[in-house]
Formats: sequence, C-alpha cells, structure tokens
Amino acid sequence: MSSKLRILPLGGLGEIGKNMTVVEYDDRILIVDAGLRFPTAEMLGIDLVLPDFAYLRDRCSDIEGIVITHGHEDHLGALPWLLRELGQESIPAVYGGPLTMAMARSKLEEHKLKDTHLEDVIDGEEFTLGPFNIELIHMTHSIPDASAVAIGTELGTVLITGDYKFDQTPVDGKPADISRLAELGREGVLLLCGDSTNADRPGFSSSESGVGPHLEETFARCEGRIVVTSFASNIHRVQQVCDAAAALGRKVALVGRSMRKNVNIGRQLGHIDLPDGLLVQPREIDSFPDHKLVVISTGSQGEPLSALRRMAHRDHRQVQLHDGDTVVFSATPIPGNERAVNETIDRLFQIGCDVITTKDAPVHASGHGYAEEIKLMLNLTQPRYVMPFHGDFRRIQLHARLAESVGVNSDNIFRGENGLPLEIDSRGARFGDREQSGMIFVDGVEIGDVTDVALRDRRMLSADGIFIVVATVSEQDGQSVAPPEVIFRGVPFLTDDDSVLIEEIRACVERSLDRAASEEIHEIDLLQQALHDDLGKFVYDRLGRRPMVLPVIVEV
Repeated sequence: MSSKLRILPLGGLGEIGKNMTVVEYDDRILIVDAGLRFPTAEMLGIDLVLPDFAYLRDRCSDIEGIVITHGHEDHLGALPWLLRELGQESIPAVYGGPLTMAMARSKLEEHKLKDTHLEDVIDGEEFTLGPFNIELIHMTHSIPDASAVAIGTELGTVLITGDYKFDQTPVDGKPADISRLAELGREGVLLLCGDSTNADRPGFSSSESGVGPHLEETFARCEGRIVVTSFASNIHRVQQVCDAAAALGRKVALVGRSMRKNVNIGRQLGHIDLPDGLLVQPREIDSFPDHKLVVISTGSQGEPLSALRRMAHRDHRQVQLHDGDTVVFSATPIPGNERAVNETIDRLFQIGCDVITTKDAPVHASGHGYAEEIKLMLNLTQPRYVMPFHGDFRRIQLHARLAESVGVNSDNIFRGENGLPLEIDSRGARFGDREQSGMIFVDGVEIGDVTDVALRDRRMLSADGIFIVVATVSEQDGQSVAPPEVIFRGVPFLTDDDSVLIEEIRACVERSLDRAASEEIHEIDLLQQALHDDLGKFVYDRLGRRPMVLPVIVEV
C-alpha cells in the first residue's frame, strides 16, 4: 500500500476541449482520452489544437493502454497524433465502446495507422492492464457508447466520468447505469474526476428525446428548404432530424465528410435506422423542390472549413443558400466558439436565410448534466476525493462548490489545472510537482509548438502587413548601385499609388546602405539587420504600424 497513485491531466482543465488524462500507479501508465480542440480566432492558419505529449514521449514503454470514453473529437480526435508521437514500436492498444472504436478505426485509417490494436469493450465488462483493473460504465450523452471509466488499483478506485447526463428517456432507451454507480459508491470510490461543463446551469438538463417533436414542429412552419447543423457525431440528433423530415414528406441530404462518415458508421452498428429512399446525394439537391428537402450539415461551431461556414460564404460546391432557406442550429456554441458562430449566423442573415437557434425554439438538448445531476453523481459515488474535470476555471470552481454542498470536505476537493498532478498514497492526497503540459498546433498534417515562429509571423502579417525591400549593392564597397525595389502587401492605410511614401522609403534604404558602407559593413547578414532596423523605425514613425520588414540584399 506504499505505492503512489498519480492523476495527471494533460488537457481539459481550465478549458473546454482536448481532454486527456494520465493515470499512473507502480510506474505504469494508463491514458484516458486523447482529445483535441479547435483553434481560436487569433490562431491564424492553425487547423487543430492538441495536448502536449512531451511527458508521454519519454515513457512510451510504461504505457499499458489507452481508454476512450466516447467518440467526440474533444476526447478522441488527437489519437492519431498521439500514436504517431509514441512511435511504431511502442503503440499501445486502444479500448472503448464499439461505436467509439469504429470512429477511432476510421480516423487511424486516414492517418495510415491501421496496425493499431483497437478493442471493443462492452459496458460492464472488466479487463486488466498491468496494475489497473478497468470497467466501462454506461452513461448517457449526446452520442451512443459514452462511458465512465472505473480504474481499480490496490490503493482504491478512480472514477473518470467522461461526458454525461442523467437522461431518463434517452433516444436509444438506455439510461445511465445508476445502479452500478451506486454500487461503486458503496464499495468505495477513492477519487471522482467529474464533468464540469454545465456546473453553471441550475436544475436538470432536458431529455434528448424531447428534441424530436420540437424539430418536427419547427420544420412544419418552414415553407422552403431546411438546413440543420449539428455535431456530426450526434447520431441520435441526426436520427431525430431524419424522423421529422420523413414525417413531413421531405428527403434528407447529408453534407460534410464527417457527417456522412459518422452516419454510415451509425447505420452499420444499428444506432441509426432510416427508411429506404429517404437519403439523397448532395449532388441531387438541386433536383428537388425546396419544400421537399432537409439538409443536415456540419458547421454548428462555425469551424472555418466546415460545410455550413462555406455555405454562409457562398463557397460551397453543392449547396447555394438563398432567400427563403431556414437554417436550424441544433447545437449550442462551445465556450470560446461564440464569435465564429455569430459571424456565421450574420452571414446567413445577409444571404436572406431565416436562422433558428436554441434561443428561438427548443431544438437542442445539452449532452452534459446540469448542477443537480453533478450533485447526483457525487451522492451516488460518495468519493473520498473530488477533482473537477472538463471545464474552464470558473466551472471547475462551481463544481467544487457543488461538491462541498453535498458534504465533501473542502480539504478533499482539488481544483486542478493541466500539468498539475494529484498524488494519492496511504497518507492522503496532495498536488505534486508540475509536469510539462500545454498546446501543440496542427497546421495541415504537421504539428508544431505553441511558440512556433510561424504563428508569431502570421499574427504580425494579419495585423500590419509586410514590406519587402530588395537592395542591390556593390560587392567591393557595399554602395547601392540601383534604386531599391519596395514591395508591400496588407499594410493598413497604404495604397499602391502612395508614391510619396514609397520614395521616402527608398531614400531611407539609401541612407541606411550609405551609413553601412561608411562603417565598412559588408557582411550580408549585418547589412540586412541594419536595413531591417532602420526601415522598421522609419515605417513606425511614419505610419504608427509595425509591419513585417524583409530586407533582401543582392551583391553585384
């Protein structure tokens, strides 16, 4: 009993997204979830944001396996990059529910990681990985096969809830396994790591099954074409949209690669049941009258490359939105995505679409439990220690207060953050020394550090533009031998015919080169640095801007 149990969050604390947790016991590692999140507006040109895998990179041989709680991108999306970072020789096996593993398999095939061992686990089935005894417990969420993970060790049981709500009337008729949670509570839960997403919302969340009738009511009032946007992984929502469309005699087109892929997986596993002839291909959309069609699209979070975003910017190849279309947002913005969603909605109004959100009609139900459901989880499991997960710092604090309100000792509640491990042994629990954590960026298929110079340069270019100055100098004495060429792009308040300023910049370049020649500075690197500094100061004094300055020296 002298061994130490460590819970190290590498993502998901102090943020919504990129959930990833390292559980350690007897120097062995179990990873729970490998999620990503989408970039914020200032992350220019970045496609995805991943957890920092540095801590795991040096301990590949210690990893017993990876368990994924469910198939959402913020819990599964980083898996291909994690496996690639760990290396082909030490890729661990991955475990999860059948739908979760089907989605993982599809992702890994895209990344040419087909040799990874993926194992379907049925809820309630126990298996052992090294010193960890693992059980998946069925939970309800906005995707089938969502599970909590009970991790048994000699020191006690850690319960990581994943995303959950206590929906008593779920679409698939399978409510959360409350009896097993209560049984774990009687047996003794050492630590509860719980979902904090809706800790700020009082009461109980509404049932997913209540969304279907409201969708049908909303559709019945629409005279033209209907576009519904939701998470591609929200298979139950897709089913309800299709049911509403079928009841009103409309065909359904699935738009967006991830939407089509997930619906196919859902149909193969029996989670989606569609009547023959309901679905039509995106290329056939224009063949049907508007009042006979529903389009289900990705893009509910305003993602830059999503189908709905491209439609809103009139850049979609198969769907051209027009006046009279109705766009239904059957999702709420993830915290941090509000700006992108609002921009998309505004563009839709500009086109002439009618837009319906959850503020206008109950066309969405959250997949995360509200405050009373968090209390219920705490009361069912009766944990000794509590560590709120999956939320920004405000929600983590609110979750901690809820734990106190149901009787958990405040000294046993740990408000953590990424990189700060909670260490538990026979003497109690405490935070340990901080480990490396943070973000790494995906740009295309490459990954890079948050401090990447390219990202800094992109921010500078987006704000103040760029000046390129080509100066031709004599190889013998460094004197200018031809008028400097000045090229600029994206510099605010500067136009192509601003010839006076261009001449002033050329004069500045000539003065800088003359001074360098008089000081006998002939090295190219030193000449470029002097030109950069002089020109940067001149432009700032003249324009009050700091554009990127790229001097190019050509010797003749």
